[in-house]
Amino acid sequence: MEKEVTIIIADDHPIFRKGLRDVILEEKNFSIIGEASTGKEALEIITAKKPDIVIMDLEMPQLKGLEVLNQLNQSAVSTKVIFLTMYNDEEFLYKAMDYGAAGYILKDSVLDEVKRAITNVLGGNYYVSPPMTKYLVERKKRKEILSKEIPGINLLTPVEKKILSFIAEHKTSKEIAVLLSISHRTVEKHRNNISKKLNLSGGHALLKFALEYQKFI
Repeated sequence: MEKEVTIIIADDHPIFRKGLRDVILEEKNFSIIGEASTGKEALEIITAKKPDIVIMDLEMPQLKGLEVLNQLNQSAVSTKVIFLTMYNDEEFLYKAMDYGAAGYILKDSVLDEVKRAITNVLGGNYYVSPPMTKYLVERKKRKEILSKEIPGINLLTPVEKKILSFIAEHKTSKEIAVLLSISHRTVEKHRNNISKKLNLSGGHALLKFALEYQKFI
């Protein structure tokens, strides 16, 4: 007997949720244990029920999908997040993957693609809608070039890379400290370390670098 796969659906459109639910339940071992119409509700249900998978829209009321994922990253919940979105955009894809998403599916794709994504993610892999894979290939090539041009990039830790992404979003050190559940002083220390590794100097050098290169790191 196959192990039951527990799933939560989070989308603010009830008709879309129903269509998604019908497709998912075609698989005998897939079980939907909760639904949410807002990001806040999704976070509460995921934290309480700890499903294997959550299928979640990027644009949710109250808390956006990336904010929900960021909060899950600070907890002990091991739920895999697959984003379902209308955004066929490399910036959104990069952010989702950098935040730790396991999948990125376009809403205009065939709904059966959701089942393929779930199966891939359960197998320990990532799943991205085929039209979006070109961006990942381009990003990989750009990262390889940057690694040679700016060797210090290879020395950045995962936390430092995350801080760079927040800097690119114009977040202050205090805001970053709250998001990462660390002290303001620790954030400042990380910023200094990043600047040293990248050989940057000047008040706005780190922001300029983050805006130009963060998505390729």
